[in-house]
Amino acid sequence: MLTIIYVVLEVITALALIFLILMHSGKGGGLSDMFGGSVGSAAAGSAAVERNLDRITVTVAVIFALTSLTLDLRLQ
Repeated sequence: MLTIIYVVLEVITALALIFLILMHSGKGGGLSDMFGGSVGSAAAGSAAVERNLDRITVTVAVIFALTSLTLDLRLQ
């Protein structure tokens, strides 16, 4: 039962990680332009939004890594 919970958590964090990475603005703006990223880039608060997006992405990446390691240890 615990393995199923870890697998579900792994899939959810993988999808969240894909979404969060696509939300980052790169050289071409990325997917964040669809949600007003290019319009809000001139605003003063856009740096804070990028910083928070970075923090959330790192947190989800750490959760993904921990669940991957836990699954590997449980399935051996």
